[in-house]
Amino acid sequence: MSDHLLSKENLMWRDRARKLAMEHIRPVAAEYDTKQEYPWPIAKAMAEAELLKVWIPREYGGDAGETPVLNLCLVVEEISRACGGIGVGFAVNALGSFPIILGGTDEQKQKYLPDIATGKRFIAFCLSEKTAGSDAGGMKTVATKDGDDWVINGEKKWTTNGGVADIYTVFAVTDPNSRSRRISALVVEKEMEGFSIGKIEDKMGIRAIPVTETLFDNVRVPAGNLLGGREGAGFKQAMQTLDHARPGVAAQALGLAQGAVDLALHWACRRIQFGGPISAKGQIQAKLADMQSKVSAARYLVYACARNIDAHAKNIGLLAAQAKLFATNMAMEVTTEAVQIFGGYGFMKDYPIEKYMRDAKITQIYEGTNEVQRLVVARNMIKAVGELDYLKPYCPMPWED
Repeated sequence: MSDHLLSKENLMWRDRARKLAMEHIRPVAAEYDTKQEYPWPIAKAMAEAELLKVWIPREYGGDAGETPVLNLCLVVEEISRACGGIGVGFAVNALGSFPIILGGTDEQKQKYLPDIATGKRFIAFCLSEKTAGSDAGGMKTVATKDGDDWVINGEKKWTTNGGVADIYTVFAVTDPNSRSRRISALVVEKEMEGFSIGKIEDKMGIRAIPVTETLFDNVRVPAGNLLGGREGAGFKQAMQTLDHARPGVAAQALGLAQGAVDLALHWACRRIQFGGPISAKGQIQAKLADMQSKVSAARYLVYACARNIDAHAKNIGLLAAQAKLFATNMAMEVTTEAVQIFGGYGFMKDYPIEKYMRDAKITQIYEGTNEVQRLVVARNMIKAVGELDYLKPYCPMPWED
């Protein structure tokens, strides 16, 4: 997207993130991917650059301006352009804190958000379980009221930043007999007795960031940690969070795709075959042109989605689903084509491009699989079919009078 379509505030966040990515992330991305270690020095650099303030309201220690979701997307895109794993490690702090921002009490916001904004404490999001992935309503983790406390028992699967995070927004069943108000959200701190980290996953991609099981064995949580003080509001809070966070996943995919195009172009202009650079070949030029065009199209869609969320538009769930669906499918396609341009070298870990392809795959899966996003989009289309009644005269049904 042309710079003139971005505000000074947007450009400030983008350029700050780009500088950090170039200086701190790109040189060590392969190292952290190989070792599968959390990049603590980079996390410190992000905090010092105040990037963790981008989505947090100013009254709670952040620096969210007029377009916090767009600014977040710009930062995630630039970080992911250098490393998709570190990009999600940054973005998951937004995912974990969105429930507090959107549904927390003022007291809860004052208690947790300032520390997240400064990087003093990190946060994670605990929704999925072994038997409850896309079907979040099928979760089995329970929270039982005991006096002034809630007691949580169960386990969560695929907690990104598990073990690294100090705070966890946890969704649990509080009323198993209810259908619409079955789930509540609670804020859990890692020091709470009974909370522990289970299996640490060995992943295909995003290997610099831990994805773990989080275990809850009679974890006693004060009643004040019930998100928003509202029992039974958890499912709605989770869905609102995902609608706000999915543009961030789309931005991660966008950054991965642009980073892959950059590498493929650089390679194609230097790789000599048949007496000249392969960039002179029509087939390679066609690939490069298609790849960049798809990235640019996704960028406009993702930024437009973010702008609509920042403007408090209606039906942001549809926009978020479209952006996530389109951008992540595009990223998988573009990174695969980039590997193809590298040829045999692209299949080797000596070169960075295969990592982009591995990192891109998860974007099609987490925070709502793309199959589910298609359902969201299609159902919204069908729901609005009445708007097309003007087409009836042009499309008569032979069985209707």
